[in-house]
Amino acid sequence: MEKLSYEEAVTELNEIISKLENGNVSMTDALCLFEKGQVLIKICYDHLDKAKGKLTEIKETIDNIEEV
Repeated sequence: MEKLSYEEAVTELNEIISKLENGNVSMTDALCLFEKGQVLIKICYDHLDKAKGKLTEIKETIDNIEEV
């Protein structure tokens, strides 16, 4: 799967959820959608972890400036 942005991954996850909630998919398709959803969730978590790291760096920089 190509590198998706957070927003793209969330959009795809919402589409998968809609398909699964609709109930008009076979068991095989549901399992494939579920697996794809797990990959998309990992992509989202990776983006969130990266954003959290950047926010932590910014906070530490601000804290260091305030101490000076």
